[in-house]
Amino acid sequence: MKQKKEKFIAAKKPELLLPVGNIEAFYAAIAGGADAVYLGLSSFNARGRAKNFTIWQLQWLITYALRKKVKIYVTLNTLIKNKELPELLNFLHLLQQVRISALIIQDWGVYQIVRKYFPNFEIHASTQMGVHNSVGTTLFKQLGFQRTILSRELTMPEIETIAEKSDIELEVFVHG
Repeated sequence: MKQKKEKFIAAKKPELLLPVGNIEAFYAAIAGGADAVYLGLSSFNARGRAKNFTIWQLQWLITYALRKKVKIYVTLNTLIKNKELPELLNFLHLLQQVRISALIIQDWGVYQIVRKYFPNFEIHASTQMGVHNSVGTTLFKQLGFQRTILSRELTMPEIETIAEKSDIELEVFVHG
């Protein structure tokens, strides 16, 4: 068992990914050594308690982050209703112009729209998609996701088993 754990841990340097809900948190994350940050904009994200950002602020953040070699992932992890679809299309078009590193999505309709109309986006499966096993990670890989954010309820042994059987980037929440 010890050998298995060493293989799992040594496989790749983990990406330090931090949430940022405002400008101060953005600067603190970068100063603290983040490899990437995730953030929400004023629409379509589950980070309702965060201050969040406008698309214009995001443009500036991306310029700064690129200089620091930090990736920016945008959360688009709410369920979208039909009446919101025109706004969503405009939102995705604007995000495409500012060249974010990836979208974190939850809604299968958003997945379909992104794949059909915005195929250059890298997409990550949000933890809200409820992936608890390697069958799920294999499906997401086949569907063109680059990363699966695993469910928060998983134990370390469960994560290790999923990692051994998966061929997609995995993300896990670490609580300190």
